[in-house]
Amino acid sequence: MTEFWESSFIQNQTMWGFEPADSAIRTKDFFLKKNVKDVLIPGIGYGRNAKVFTDNGMDVTGIEISKTAIELARESGIEIPISHGPVSGMPFDNKQYGGIFSYALLHLLSEEERLKFIRDCYEQLKPGGYMVFTTISKDAPMYGKGRQLGKDYFEIMEGVKMFFYDSDTIKRDFGDYGLVDVSEILEPNKNAEGKPPFPFLVITCHKLK
Repeated sequence: MTEFWESSFIQNQTMWGFEPADSAIRTKDFFLKKNVKDVLIPGIGYGRNAKVFTDNGMDVTGIEISKTAIELARESGIEIPISHGPVSGMPFDNKQYGGIFSYALLHLLSEEERLKFIRDCYEQLKPGGYMVFTTISKDAPMYGKGRQLGKDYFEIMEGVKMFFYDSDTIKRDFGDYGLVDVSEILEPNKNAEGKPPFPFLVITCHKLK
């Protein structure tokens, strides 16, 4: 699996540009409102969603499976700490964070991986902290395409497996982890010319204690 993502990343490199996703901008505003000082970004990629947080005074730590992506982040001047490895290896440190932001990663994981990822993120939140996940919706045009692997889970092309969320599965997976809000957003961002936006869901959870 690591080799697949490495080769895929090398082919696409900075395919989404260096502008942050709209959901990252929205999350930055939310974190500022909640006085979040430090942020963990699992699946940080080449860092396009990191700068919007660092530019607003937040300390950011990343996790990324692709060495190529980390190298590109460094080449673009992103010098934040980035742990190399899959999110299944969390935690990579014993720190707790005021905020966690995960963009377009959750739906690429199997059920077992998703549940562990959500739990691991929650455990790395400080009391009072927030975690925000942007994930693909069942309303996306890819839903139901390709080979079905399970309920709402499809291999939409060779090597690319996606789980598509709706309100019921969000409540099921996040109900024990401080779920406070679910909203819709179209991604990629408005600056990604030539790339049609898809419906995504922004899931927000709050750790009370």
